Amino acid sequence: MKRWSAPLAGGLAGLANGLFGGGGGMVFLPVMLRWGNVEARKLYATCVAVIFPVCAVSAGVFLWQGAFSLAEAAPYLAGGALGGYLGGKLYGKVPTKLLKWLFAAFLIYGGGKYLL
Repeated sequence: MKRWSAPLAGGLAGLANGLFGGGGGMVFLPVMLRWGNVEARKLYATCVAVIFPVCAVSAGVFLWQGAFSLAEAAPYLAGGALGGYLGGKLYGKVPTKLLKWLFAAFLIYGGGKYLL
């Protein structure tokens, strides 16, 4: 990975999270595919490991600014924690090619819903 690409990717991912309330993984994944030295199987797990603290910082800023309350977020956090656990358990069982297609389909679906 080029010396400047990791901090640049981190900055762009943080900016995406701050502006959109998420989406930093959409920045990290292509950068890590192109410049990272991460094997395909570890790529998605590495993205999650990197994006977690970025999301925590964005959430802290949003909370500090009063943009949301923990009471409003709690039902989603419970479901998200369960989904994250199940996804982590299934991770090694899903072929990498299918992960790529699922990720792309999710981005296309989300982008289309956002525009409409």
